[in-house]
Amino acid sequence: MDNIESSQKYSKIRIRVAALCLFIAQGLVFASWASRLPNIKADFNVVGWMQFGVLLFLIPIGKFFAIPSVGYLIPKIGSKKTVLISIVGFVLSLFVIGFIGDNIYLLGTVMFVFGIFWNMTDISLNTQAIEVEKIYGKPIIATFHASWSLAACLGALLGYGMINLNIAPREHFVMVTIAALALIVANYKYLPSISGISQADSGEEKQSLLGAIKNIKVTETLLIQLGLIWLLALVVENTMFEWSDLYFQSVINAPESMQVGFLVFMTMMFVGRMLTSLLYTVCSKRTVLQLAGVIIFIGFITSSLFIKMVDDMTLKVIINSAGFMMIGLGISCVVPTLYSIVAEKSKTPAGLALTIMSTISFAGPLLSPLLVGAISEHLGLEWAYFAVGLVGLGIVGIVSSVKGLK
Repeated sequence: MDNIESSQKYSKIRIRVAALCLFIAQGLVFASWASRLPNIKADFNVVGWMQFGVLLFLIPIGKFFAIPSVGYLIPKIGSKKTVLISIVGFVLSLFVIGFIGDNIYLLGTVMFVFGIFWNMTDISLNTQAIEVEKIYGKPIIATFHASWSLAACLGALLGYGMINLNIAPREHFVMVTIAALALIVANYKYLPSISGISQADSGEEKQSLLGAIKNIKVTETLLIQLGLIWLLALVVENTMFEWSDLYFQSVINAPESMQVGFLVFMTMMFVGRMLTSLLYTVCSKRTVLQLAGVIIFIGFITSSLFIKMVDDMTLKVIINSAGFMMIGLGISCVVPTLYSIVAEKSKTPAGLALTIMSTISFAGPLLSPLLVGAISEHLGLEWAYFAVGLVGLGIVGIVSSVKGLK
């Protein structure tokens, strides 16, 4: 019995639901962490934007160290077992953050480890999503990203509620850890047992990531272009994930009950991902990515330039929420579309293709915290948001240069 046959001893629906549930677990953990960043910054006495940026910088450093790890594990033990190691480590990292007191050095260490397991989970879980899509024989990857976004939206709403109820991050993180582990335990066995590199590519299983990049076919320069788009998308995503609530807190000076930046952003990410598959029926994937870049640019400009033009707090919140919603809508379809293009056009095995793209794109999350922190320190967080808005135009430019993309 081959890998695909063995993976289908469970129904296609149950396999898909299992993968969806793990995406939900990851999204819930991520949003719980992101929604409490203002509390973490205050509780650990982080001084200044640059220091906070450096602290956040440790996460993408960890993500970078994850790349060779997952590049080794997926061919060696398969994406299913790699997912288990990765997502359990990711969940437990959140748990540990709540129990390290106010030691900023321990926080930095945990952030580094959090980044390792975060990227390992991203790559291995998306490899699983691609394999489930192959079992279905039709584009369904966007639904997995939609489930992640739904969980992240609910996690953001939960975080908003916890903050307004004055519940400490420790208690919040314990509850989320229990919920996430329950989802993992209930669904793990139903994941498809397929390695990211197929039996037919057994010769490629033994080559290193560096060797794979050196020997990649000319036609697979597509992966390099997609990796650059992913890099820019990660600059946008990380900026919104890590600084949204701080933007409402420090730039708008909104009270806690009106600090809804992260919540509205994640809500529109979910809405956008629900609409992504529908967009493919009316637009080419090239057009979808180009529109996404333009909407991202408009959203950042709305939030960063109009902040000084109004004085009324309610109006400030409405305008900036509108900007954050546009950014969420724009960025929502970028990564799912990149994965879908890989599934359709890449001749490189899925796990290896995603690892190559992740290697290229890792500079995005490396750049984001230092860029935003440095500009914020000298000019203000609103000008950092303006600078990141230009990334949307960069996405449009790269997408327009990709040959053979429809």
